[in-house]
Amino acid sequence: MKVAFFDTHGFERPVFAEESRDFGHQIMHFEARLGEQTASLATGFPVVCAFVNDRLAAPILEKLASGGTRLIALRCAGFNNVDLEAAAKWGIRVVRVPEYSPHAVAEHAVALILSLDRKIHRAHARVREGNFSLEGLVGFDLHGMTVGVVGTGRIGAVFAKIMLGFGCRVLAYDRAPNAELTGLSGLRYVELPELLRESQIVSLHVPLTPSTRHLIDAGAIERMRPGVMIINTGRGALIDTQALVHGLKSGKIGSAGLDVYEEEEGVFFEDLSNQVLQDDTLARLLTFPNVLMTSHQAFLTTEALSNIARTTLKNISDFEAGASLENEVTAAANLRKAGS
Repeated sequence: MKVAFFDTHGFERPVFAEESRDFGHQIMHFEARLGEQTASLATGFPVVCAFVNDRLAAPILEKLASGGTRLIALRCAGFNNVDLEAAAKWGIRVVRVPEYSPHAVAEHAVALILSLDRKIHRAHARVREGNFSLEGLVGFDLHGMTVGVVGTGRIGAVFAKIMLGFGCRVLAYDRAPNAELTGLSGLRYVELPELLRESQIVSLHVPLTPSTRHLIDAGAIERMRPGVMIINTGRGALIDTQALVHGLKSGKIGSAGLDVYEEEEGVFFEDLSNQVLQDDTLARLLTFPNVLMTSHQAFLTTEALSNIARTTLKNISDFEAGASLENEVTAAANLRKAGS
């Protein structure tokens, strides 16, 4: 099938080219993000492949439908950027990649913890400038720490097991506890308030839904332990950014490791090194020495990219063949998930 790829990047094109040999789809790459001004580029393409920061609001979906698009193939796990009710209205089906490499994201979360704990980012910058002082670089042993895992799906489960391997005490929260974890020594399921109150490190691994937006707000931060470390490799809007900044300024939050940001669209995945950063809140976050931010790269491993490509292309092939769409997302399913 003819597939219009939006917001494509150099790191993924060779992978899709390699994997597409087994599927035979005709891929047209567009560097532009999908939005109001670019939706017309998809005219004549029955399939549109979108990424995390492409906008698929109702007006855009209407334009895509009028141009002949019948399938949105998301090459990511999250689908909060798609108006699923509008997609159904215009006869467009939506599929995603529910799992590409839980290890990739979980391991990146651990990397953020270790880097913040042992001040690796600051030490590296110092040494490169010839400063070999150890002042201000004192960390702590992870062994014995209490780590809160919010969301224990595939990624959260892998993360929890890694932290157990460090000798941490793990508190987990999920509306649907993972049976694989319930019997593990050192891990206990608790309600969210207890997790926030007891954890020295809190790591977020839930999808972004209406019920999880700003899950970590001013009230949640107030309930946390002084000096807590917050890690977010899920979606930026899980955290109220203004509340995060306030918590950092007050010292209630000891450090934050962020691979995602609430207003990352138009910033992440772009080289803005020769421009003045226009987002004042993001600029403020980057001034904190106890904040470590990466540009939505937790998924970025060879294994994950290959799995994303193969699953995306198979989703398209299943649609073309009229087969059952294993990875389809619908408005009804999303409502059930949000209320579960």
